[in-house]
Amino acid sequence: MNIFHSAGEIPSNGRKVCLAIGFFDGVHLGHQQILRQTIADARQHSGLPLVLTFDKHPNVVVAPDKAPPLIYSLPQKLRTIHSLGADNILLISFDRKFSEQTGEQFISGLARGLGKIHSVCVGANFVFGHKRSGNVGLLKKLGAELNFQVHGLSAVSLDGQAVSSTRIRKAIAGGNLDAAGQMLGRPYALSGKVVVGDQLGRKLGFPTANLDVAGLVLPPNGVYAAITKRNGKLYRTALNIGVRPTVAAGEQRRVEAHLLNFEGDLYGAELEIEIGEKLRDEMKFSAPEELRAQIARDVAAVKNRP
Repeated sequence: MNIFHSAGEIPSNGRKVCLAIGFFDGVHLGHQQILRQTIADARQHSGLPLVLTFDKHPNVVVAPDKAPPLIYSLPQKLRTIHSLGADNILLISFDRKFSEQTGEQFISGLARGLGKIHSVCVGANFVFGHKRSGNVGLLKKLGAELNFQVHGLSAVSLDGQAVSSTRIRKAIAGGNLDAAGQMLGRPYALSGKVVVGDQLGRKLGFPTANLDVAGLVLPPNGVYAAITKRNGKLYRTALNIGVRPTVAAGEQRRVEAHLLNFEGDLYGAELEIEIGEKLRDEMKFSAPEELRAQIARDVAAVKNRP
């Protein structure tokens, strides 16, 4: 995977660039058709396929009160885009200065930096530029002026409704992880960096990896059977999402993963955890010993899953 941070860095070697543009949170079925079209264009015209995306949701900068919790962390999003055959990613830092560009300035700057653009592929409802003033219509106008084709692809439908990042977030928050996975085109997985916790799990005999999930949408609180992939191996995982009412009621929500049969240091690692069946709701126990006994039952339930 080649990650670039400005159009001028990209070695096109004289080839025309076939460009996909979007935030691509979740890299869902609709996003996947955009990536497929871009890669197909590049193959057909001996071009360079390039995916342009952003390091943060634009609303974080332009409308913080409307910034949604994300489906995927940035590393997870980039890994998923790459897994679909896109080797070249232009990762733009979305800041205040960038947000103040007009749509014309944004596209013209890309054209100058990339040299030759053959095609631009986006969703039909794609908007861009200062105050979201640009749309597919403007993109086609600029394409006619700058000599590139535009694909504005309609949304993919599932169960009679358009697949969207918003719809997937609602499914995750509501605990409908199967529906989220169908719209994503892969099982739903939560990803985050392992950070230092308070070592409570270790004290109880069940060490956990505490994930930094700031800014991500989370399933409902509870204990889940899950699978963690680490260095090519799969580990059954007991995953707790919640506020830990027995020991720290009122804290912010935490995500703690106990990997069965794993030994080693995970601090600083990015873990991606595929979440399966919910085993139980989060509970408050009268004493740590009760909590320890319940965790043991949870771990046994995960171990005995088919």
